[in-house]
Amino acid sequence: QVQLVESGGGLVQPGGSLRVSCAASGTTLAYSSIGWFRQAPGKEREGVSCISSRGSSTAYADSVRGRFTISRDNAKNTVYLEMNKLEPEDTAVYYCAVRYAGVCDNWGSRVGVQYWGQGTQVTVSS
Repeated sequence: QVQLVESGGGLVQPGGSLRVSCAASGTTLAYSSIGWFRQAPGKEREGVSCISSRGSSTAYADSVRGRFTISRDNAKNTVYLEMNKLEPEDTAVYYCAVRYAGVCDNWGSRVGVQYWGQGTQVTVSS
């Protein structure tokens, strides 16, 4: 049974930082690109970032580029999203997603997702 467990979410003040993690069991992440998505209340789920299977290529939404960094440790079967300079607009549930492809082509689409995590809440508020 495949499980993706996100952790590291929480409440942070504007301008603060958080690192969320996605640990997998029941499958190896090494051959898959991994995406991070987020969904704010009343909004559609949107792509935030993607990393290729070997970590050689990354992609970011315009709204987070320069503030967020995606990384992975295939030996630990874990993917990370380091979030800096957080803004209230970043408040959302963050989901990791195992994608069918090893590359991040069309990474913002939910169509290419094989597995979803359960999500972790990130709240940016003073």
